[in-house]
Amino acid sequence: MVIAAAMVGVVAWSGHALTLPLACAFPALWAFAPSRLASAAASAAYFLAASRGLPQGVVNFYGSDLGVGIALWIGAATAFVFVHAVLWPSRPGWERALRFALAAALMSVPPFGIIGWAQPITAAGVLFPGWGWWGLGATVTILLTMTTSKWPITAIVAASLSAWSAAHWIAPPQPDGWTGLDTRLGSALGRAPDLDQSQALLQRVREAGAAGARVVVLPESAAGLWTPTTSGFWMDGLRNTAITVIAGTAIVDREGYDNVMMEISAGRTRRLYGERMPVPVSMWQPWLAWTGQGGGAKASFFGNPLVETAGRRIAPLICYEQLLVWPVLQSMLHSPDVIVAIGNDWWTSGTGILAIQRASTQAWARLFGLPLVLSFNT
Repeated sequence: MVIAAAMVGVVAWSGHALTLPLACAFPALWAFAPSRLASAAASAAYFLAASRGLPQGVVNFYGSDLGVGIALWIGAATAFVFVHAVLWPSRPGWERALRFALAAALMSVPPFGIIGWAQPITAAGVLFPGWGWWGLGATVTILLTMTTSKWPITAIVAASLSAWSAAHWIAPPQPDGWTGLDTRLGSALGRAPDLDQSQALLQRVREAGAAGARVVVLPESAAGLWTPTTSGFWMDGLRNTAITVIAGTAIVDREGYDNVMMEISAGRTRRLYGERMPVPVSMWQPWLAWTGQGGGAKASFFGNPLVETAGRRIAPLICYEQLLVWPVLQSMLHSPDVIVAIGNDWWTSGTGILAIQRASTQAWARLFGLPLVLSFNT
């Protein structure tokens, strides 16, 4: 059972949207474990396999040894295993379904949801593309039924839906006149003032505008630290154009910094969106505030789920938020017109984290039938 859970985690979260429905097998492995200890072991195997890129990502980001990455990896799994082990029922029946529903809900919203990766509900966009909230509800029904004696029939239904979706899968389109630009600048992006880098990005934006783009999306950190000089550079660079740029940047103050999307045009700049959930530990460090220090990224868990720009209502997602459940569902409650997802993923080199981010975001966009704009730096 532990081996099966690990295989489900590896394949379902391989970075391909069409493999996500395999995660629907996890509730059955959890529910039919012969003991609480076996259930905890299966939960650990699933989560650790799904998040297997984390140790290498930590090594890349901090330049540390693998031991630090493994420690954080196991630490992240602790909450997932704890919740599922505590709620595992020893008796069969619909109590199992209710307990799994509670475990899934706890791992989808703060505080546990802060590290609530690899949630099987993400498969809804593959199983029921275009169904929106009805598709989400149908997927919940599948997941809960997988914890009952009806799981073989449910598994066949889910497999059939998955096969149909695979045969008809279409990646979410970009809105007309919108484009997302990817960059390959590694850790240099946004780390220090670099006029050559900014001029090269501006040139790519102007070329996209010449090709017909009205809105150009740039990756997280593309504009570096936001200052009056940065603002002036971009506004001057867009003079005599009708282009609107959405770029990632950081706004620093005495308490720390906000990781944001900035809207830039020839005539003005404005803060468009502040990240609701920065990456824990590397960016979001609440203990600094608790000890009277500052410097970490600010989190506004349920703030600004929907913003408007260029006549569109957008659901914004920055990097880590694409791995979680509540940010995208909170945005969907406000009926957006498009999802805009950006990231600065240079640190994911040698892992499948970026591919998983893309697959998850594509699945959510397909579920709600929304166009999607992606922009990443690697």
